[in-house]
Amino acid sequence: MNAILSAVLPVGLIVLIGFIVGKTLSLEQQTLSRLVLYVLFPTLIADTLYRTTLTGEDIFAIILAFTLVYLILGLLAWNIGRYCGFSLDLKKSLVATTTLPNSGNMGLPVVLFALGETGLERAVIYLIAWNLVVLMTMPGFLQAGGFLSSLRFTFKLPLVWAILLGMTLNQLKIQLPWRLDEGLHLLSESAVPMALILLGLQIAASSLQLTRYEIGASLMRLLGGLIIAYSIGRIIGLNTIDLKVLVLQSSMPAAITAFLMVNEFGGDAERTARVVVVSTLLSFLLLPGVLLIIQYWI
Repeated sequence: MNAILSAVLPVGLIVLIGFIVGKTLSLEQQTLSRLVLYVLFPTLIADTLYRTTLTGEDIFAIILAFTLVYLILGLLAWNIGRYCGFSLDLKKSLVATTTLPNSGNMGLPVVLFALGETGLERAVIYLIAWNLVVLMTMPGFLQAGGFLSSLRFTFKLPLVWAILLGMTLNQLKIQLPWRLDEGLHLLSESAVPMALILLGLQIAASSLQLTRYEIGASLMRLLGGLIIAYSIGRIIGLNTIDLKVLVLQSSMPAAITAFLMVNEFGGDAERTARVVVVSTLLSFLLLPGVLLIIQYWI
């Protein structure tokens, strides 16, 4: 229980600080969001890949597992939406919130506190897979713009170039001069707390509205992600630590990116935003149970 509280409470405390700040100070949330997305996360990814000791086989297994979970959840959400008679926009929104876990702002710190640096290293690989697969497919799905349109959008983002930079430095065994590697690492360490502060700000700025759709879509994200990830991880034979990271990351609430993409490319933006908030709040109730599962059953 101490291990579970040690993983949940630090995350909850930093989110709470962000929430209080959001209610008391007038901050430009979009600027902070861009800082995290375009500077801090790319730095974290580049630094982790630069230092990683994971083999190519380990990296491939995590990317494969995420891709399979993503596709299965997407098909499941689409068919449930069709069975329930949802409009096209609402089906798109359900797919977005079901397939896109908050594996960055919330997933990385939870994995770090629960599984340490070894888990964080793998969680970053999961986040890389998230960015590569989602950014190449989700915009095209939402706007029906096709794969090439999504691909062009992806290569405009610094996250992709951070991946290439980190992998190049690692594979060529390049040692950065003048202690630049320490500067890179120092900047990367600010990504996790800033992401949690931003999450608290987002919750503070959002309205809470509960209907059957918000609750059902949130549970699909949280419990559906857990069940599908555990099943896929077992089927493809992930080792213990990789399986724990896959399950934990896949059990995160809906990402704010789901709202941003729906708002930009198509879907029901209002309901998507509500699912992001509701699933985030529900996750703090369900997360201790997820941590018990990975601690004692995996």
